[in-house]
Amino acid sequence: MAASSVFRPGLFNHKVAIVTGGGTGIGKAISEELLELGCNVVISSRKVERLEAAAEEMRQKIPASSPARVTPLQCNIRNEDEVKDLVSSVLKRYGRIDFLVNNGGVYAAWMKQHGGVIVNIIADMWKGFPGMAHTGAARAAVDNLTKSLAIEWAASGVRVNSVAPGTIFSKTAMENYKDLGPSLFKMSVPFSPAKRLGVPEEISSAVCFLLSPGASYISGDTLRVDAGQSLYHSMWEIPNHSAWPEAPEGENQEALKELLNPKSKL
Repeated sequence: MAASSVFRPGLFNHKVAIVTGGGTGIGKAISEELLELGCNVVISSRKVERLEAAAEEMRQKIPASSPARVTPLQCNIRNEDEVKDLVSSVLKRYGRIDFLVNNGGVYAAWMKQHGGVIVNIIADMWKGFPGMAHTGAARAAVDNLTKSLAIEWAASGVRVNSVAPGTIFSKTAMENYKDLGPSLFKMSVPFSPAKRLGVPEEISSAVCFLLSPGASYISGDTLRVDAGQSLYHSMWEIPNHSAWPEAPEGENQEALKELLNPKSKL
């Protein structure tokens, strides 16, 4: 694997995980680390060619002695019937589903009776998501869904958590933005307290921790993996303007005007 896992070998031997979006970027890194730890991984996405290519690449890296297997299955998670087909295919092949990373409905099909762990991947949307409001709204919804399901499904032994990555660089992400990709990622660097971008392997280790027995008492939480980016200033620049109404008149307003525009002493 590109980066060796910090977790002990065999940690997830004979477990079964579904990783949606498992063929590229963060999903691929998560899948690779799970495979390294002995987990059987079903990767799914809409683009079957990319999915199968990623699976073949992963197979070349699995040690011959490992029980881990990777299975690519096409699935558009926006289509409920395709999600149901994905779950039934996994259960038919492996007979169990221990982990779900990202999205999809598997609770009623398996985890309600057998328990399991779900990790949702969201984003750094804590200061809003100007320019991509639809994405910010969706990720905020998943953050709340994580909290709700952690309570609803606790009696089934299901833990539900989220990981909120900061700005994460991957070759596929840069390619997805086409000509804008290089400049977008370069301009993001100053907004990280680390003064560098993260990579998918730094997200996968956090996900593997949340899936592991080491996180057995953690549920309903969102782990920010962003080097403190969510606490730092925003990339969205607001130009100087005078569009807002004036503050109420009074001595404080006068003192503020004097502070900002001091009268000449001459």
